Amino acid sequence: MAGDFAPVFAALKDVLARHEQRLAVRANSPTEYTVHTRTPSPFPQHKGQPMYFGSVRLGKAYVSFHLMPLYMSPKLTSLISPILKKRMQGKTCFNFKARPEPPLLQELESLTVAGLNEWEERKWL
Repeated sequence: MAGDFAPVFAALKDVLARHEQRLAVRANSPTEYTVHTRTPSPFPQHKGQPMYFGSVRLGKAYVSFHLMPLYMSPKLTSLISPILKKRMQGKTCFNFKARPEPPLLQELESLTVAGLNEWEERKWL
C-alpha cells in the first residue's frame, strides 16, 4: 500500500526540500523526510538542540505533511484555505491520499516560506 503513495510523498517532500539551504536535513529516506533548524533552539526545554521545523511521512493510509511553524503562529494558521484545512489533522499536520493539486502544493509552499521567514525574524533559524 505504501508504494501507491510514492508520488504523493515525492511531491510533498519537494516542498520542504527546496529549503534545504536554510534548514538541516535530519532524515531522508523513502518513508520520511525531516528538517530541523540549523541553530540551537532558544527554548530551555530543547537543551540547546535545533528545533524540528517539519517533515513528510509516508504511512499505510496516507502521506502526512507536518509544519511546526503553524503550531507557534496563529497568524500563519489563519492563512490556511478552507480546502487545505479539510486535510488538517491536529495543529500542524495535513494528510494526503493522492498527489495534491498544484494550488494546494503552492499553498503549502507559501506557508513553508512564511514559517521560515517568521522563524528567521525571531532568530530561530
